[in-house]
Amino acid sequence: MNDDELIAGVRAAFEALDPVPDGVVAAGRSALGWRLPSARLAGLASDRAGRVADGVRGGAGRALTFARGGLTVEVEVAGTGREREITGRLVPPSPVIVEVRHAEVAAGGAVGRTDGSGFFCLPRVPAGLVSLVLRFEGGTPVVTSWVRL
Repeated sequence: MNDDELIAGVRAAFEALDPVPDGVVAAGRSALGWRLPSARLAGLASDRAGRVADGVRGGAGRALTFARGGLTVEVEVAGTGREREITGRLVPPSPVIVEVRHAEVAAGGAVGRTDGSGFFCLPRVPAGLVSLVLRFEGGTPVVTSWVRL
């Protein structure tokens, strides 16, 4: 028995005794479609659950901050159950198209645009793993880290 035959036998044994669930394989394949090789990552800098300022619409929620160089994306998440509302702002303000990446949302299915002050709102975002894509006019896109809402 050579190495190739041994590896083939081990692979067959694992496929028979402990196969990879179909959902995991599908998630891995779909993740490749979400890649934006030229995008820059804005990492999660702060996550404060239940500490949204008093008087903010929707009551207690979750406040997230993503940072990349001189760009800060401040996000508030409100809602319970199946859907969330994401409101946020860019610091410094900039005209940007904001797109939600989520397994249940088709590309371009949940999109918003910042106003002159850098504020945006994305209503009815499904609960689950979410990342935002910020598409700057004539610039390199920025993506946020994935977070579970």
